[in-house]
Amino acid sequence: MTTLLFAELTIREAQRRKILWVGLLMGLGFLAVFAVGFHYIFAEMEMHANLEERLTISGVLLTAGLYAVNLLITLMAVLISVTAVSGEIDSHTIEALVTKPLRRWEMVLGKWLGFAVLIVLYTLLLAGGLMVVVYLRSGLVFANIPAGLAMMALQGFIILSLTLLGGTRLSTLANGVLAFMLFGIAFLGGWIEQIGALFENVTAVNIGIITSLLMPTQALWNRALTLFQPQFTTSAYLAGPFAVISQPSDLMIGYAFVYAAGLLLLALVSFTRRDL
Repeated sequence: MTTLLFAELTIREAQRRKILWVGLLMGLGFLAVFAVGFHYIFAEMEMHANLEERLTISGVLLTAGLYAVNLLITLMAVLISVTAVSGEIDSHTIEALVTKPLRRWEMVLGKWLGFAVLIVLYTLLLAGGLMVVVYLRSGLVFANIPAGLAMMALQGFIILSLTLLGGTRLSTLANGVLAFMLFGIAFLGGWIEQIGALFENVTAVNIGIITSLLMPTQALWNRALTLFQPQFTTSAYLAGPFAVISQPSDLMIGYAFVYAAGLLLLALVSFTRRDL
């Protein structure tokens, strides 16, 4: 019960600090820019391309939009949670809370749940909004939408668990740097893996696998792509930079779930044992 109360307070705090409203407004602006651009591009395609070409190009454009959304989810996950623990420690606000009859882990878990709700809503707004725009204009529908969106949201959960854990021991700035740099390493490793798979270079593929074990965010994005367009994304010729030649295994996706849960558990234990 206490955990759910902290989750509710976390969402209310995001609303009070106008995070919800700014995120909603900017999200709608993002969708509006995409919708206008896609409309005029598709109108041009209707005059010069056949149906198959129109659907293929529409898939590329939607994938590019989802790629941007994927980065925004990561950015949002860091920004909303990076001060959740360290900020309250620095401001000594946490001292007033720990004197009350509640367990420290309940507070951290409640914050995680509140932020997780915001990440899910943000994913549905942006990724779901892009898909609706493309469907209404072109009729294109991606496959496995719920599973693909779940992979994108899970990526945000991993970042969220990481920043909460970092907040129990690091300063706010150091915590943010850690989250972004690990994401960057995974991002680079993922590209190296795909290029290595294209040229059948085992060493490059192994580099990508190692970085995915260190931070499985890029593996989740690649899995989302293969779920959305299973045939399209495996073709380097058609998908271009969005090709997924080396596809993440089910074992890697299971590892990502355990990774997120493990980081969250470490955050609960770390904050419980920290001297304040």
